[in-house]
Amino acid sequence: MGGDEWNPGKLLEVSGSYWRTCTLHAAVKLDLFSKLGTEQLESEEVARRLGGGPRGVPMLLNALVSMNLLTRSGDKYGNTPATKTFLSKDSEHYLGFMIMHHQNLVESWSRLDQAVLSGKPVRGRASFDVEESRESFLMGMHTLARHLAPTVSEVLDLSGRSHLLDLGGGPGTYAIHFCLKHPGLKATVFDLPATQPFAEKTIRQAGLGDRIDFLGGSYVEDTLHGTYDVAWLSQILHGEGPDGCRLILEKAASALQPGGMIVVHEFLLNNRLDGPPFPALFSLNMLLGTPGGKAYSEEEVRDMLTSAGVREIRRLPFQGPNDSGLISGTV
Repeated sequence: MGGDEWNPGKLLEVSGSYWRTCTLHAAVKLDLFSKLGTEQLESEEVARRLGGGPRGVPMLLNALVSMNLLTRSGDKYGNTPATKTFLSKDSEHYLGFMIMHHQNLVESWSRLDQAVLSGKPVRGRASFDVEESRESFLMGMHTLARHLAPTVSEVLDLSGRSHLLDLGGGPGTYAIHFCLKHPGLKATVFDLPATQPFAEKTIRQAGLGDRIDFLGGSYVEDTLHGTYDVAWLSQILHGEGPDGCRLILEKAASALQPGGMIVVHEFLLNNRLDGPPFPALFSLNMLLGTPGGKAYSEEEVRDMLTSAGVREIRRLPFQGPNDSGLISGTV
């Protein structure tokens, strides 16, 4: 949005946009869309299924209708095709975990002014947090990666590679898709021990338990064991400051055989660090939740890879949602 487009109406629209956000969050948290399913229900029946009262539930339903997130015919409410597909737990395309992760961040975003002045986080990291928050974070990441991984698999040529290290791989979504794409590839997912049950579940569901294993540990504090010919680092650098990133990249590079490939997937800022909007705002999200994390520019990632001894660095022809990109190199 250019500066010449700002006016009182636009400013107030942005200022109050959290009303719509919180309405969506409340509906997902109450599992409203799943409980509607394919039915058309009166507000009294919806209230009964939610365990709510006659005042607030109709207000929520009507607000969702106004946002085109529900349909209404007479006194009966129902899902739209989009909400049935993306907001009902009965659908394989369910986005609710990621939406609940966003909901878990709301309180910290309300204290952004404090973080800006102090330069310090005002919340814990989602991957270290209580079990419910961790589940929303990990399964939200799984949902997003599941949609993106097939496209990445087409761009990233792993033919001839034998063992992939999915560093900070969470539920192992990318490792799964890479192995499905390349039958001769094996993978190791390295992440915090608390992540292991989620990873083993998704790996088992994919039928790849014989080709993908899990190693528990911290990629900042622990040594990486094993030898690999490709390392995949998706959305982990932004959780660390520059020194931490260099350490991680050095560890990943040292675990690779000569000629091994390292690939970084991140939301990438321009080299002025003032855009595009999502990575710039995402830096603030990292300010709120980490001691040194931020979004990085392509130039910064290239410099950190070079410092880790990586050569033949190039940006791959890939443009992901929210300006994510891929930068690869060899050791």
